[in-house]
Amino acid sequence: MHSLNLENKTFLLLLVAVTCAFIWILLPYYGALFWAVILAILFAPLQRHLARRFGLSKNLTALGTLFICLVIAILPVVFTTGLLIQEASGLYKRIETGELDVAGYLAQFRDLLPSYLQRQMDRLGLGNINGLRDKIVAGAMQGSQVVAAQAYTLGQNTFEFVISFFVMLYLLFFFLRDGPELVRKIRMAIPLGEPQKRRLQLKFTRVVRATVKGNVLVAVAQGALGGLIFWFLDVPSPLLWAVLMAFLSLLPAVGAGIVWVPVAAFFLLSGAIWQGVVLTLFGVLVIGLVDNVLRPILVGRDTRMPDYLILVSTLGGLTIFGLNGFVIGPLIAALFLSSWGIFTGTKKTIQLP
Repeated sequence: MHSLNLENKTFLLLLVAVTCAFIWILLPYYGALFWAVILAILFAPLQRHLARRFGLSKNLTALGTLFICLVIAILPVVFTTGLLIQEASGLYKRIETGELDVAGYLAQFRDLLPSYLQRQMDRLGLGNINGLRDKIVAGAMQGSQVVAAQAYTLGQNTFEFVISFFVMLYLLFFFLRDGPELVRKIRMAIPLGEPQKRRLQLKFTRVVRATVKGNVLVAVAQGALGGLIFWFLDVPSPLLWAVLMAFLSLLPAVGAGIVWVPVAAFFLLSGAIWQGVVLTLFGVLVIGLVDNVLRPILVGRDTRMPDYLILVSTLGGLTIFGLNGFVIGPLIAALFLSSWGIFTGTKKTIQLP
C-alpha cells in the first residue's frame, strides 16, 4: 500500500514537471496558441453550419472555415496595423516639422475660453503656450522615435511574426477540425463531477464568445464610426484617432468621448459651428449609443460584467500580456466570476449533516 502511494506521488510529480516543461516550450508562441483557441471557439458555430449545409468532410469544412476567418477577421487586422504605423509616423513627422502646429491650436483654443477658465489654466501651469509648444515638440520627437523603433523592430522580427502567424493558422485548422474530440479529452482529464464539467465548459465557451464579441466588436464599431466622422470633417489622421477611440471605448461612461468631445468643443469655439454640431450629434446619437445597443445583443445579460471590472481587468491585461491582454484580461475576469458562481452554486446544493 505504501509502495502504491509512493508510485502515485511520483507519477503526479512527473506529470506536473512534464506539464510545466511543455508550457515552457510553448511560451514563445503563446500568442499564436491563444488566438488559435479564441478564433476556433468563435468560428466553431460557422463550421458546424457549413457541415450541416454542404455535408463536406471535416478537412474541407475546417479549411473553408479557416479561409473565411482569414478573410473577415485576420487579414483586416494585419492591413489596418500596417496603415496605422504608416499614419502615426506621418503624423509625428508633421508635428516635428511644424507643419501641424498642435500648440498653436491649443493657444487658439485657450483664447476662445472664458477668462475664468484661462485663469484656471494659468494656475495649473497650462497657460504658458511657448513652454507647452516645446513640450509638444519634444513629445513629438520622442513619439516619432518610438514609432520608428517599432517599425524597425517589426522589420527585424518579420521572420518571427510570419512563423507565429502560420503557427496560429496551422493550430486553428486542427482546432476547428478536431475541436469536439479535444474538448472531450480535456473534460475527461478534469477531476470534477460531470455536471460541474458541463457547466464549466458552457460557461467558458459563452464567456469567450461574449467577451470577444462584446469588447472587440463594440470597440471596432465605435472606432470605425469615430474615424469615419473624423474623415468626413477633415480631421488630420482619422485612422489614428479611430484606433485610439476603439481602445478608449473600453473605459466605462466616457470611452470614445475622451477623443471626440474636445474636438467638437474646438469646432464650436473656433466658429466651425456646423462641424461642431455634426460631430456632437453623431457622437451622442451614434457613437454613444453603439455600446448600449450592440453590447446587450452580443454579450447578453448572463455574462455582463461590471464596468469597473472591465476597466481594471483590461488595464491589467494590457500591462501583463501586452496587446493580447486586450482580450486576456477581461476573459480571465469573466472566467473568475463564472468559476466562483459555479462554486457557490455547488455549495448551495450540498446537504450538511
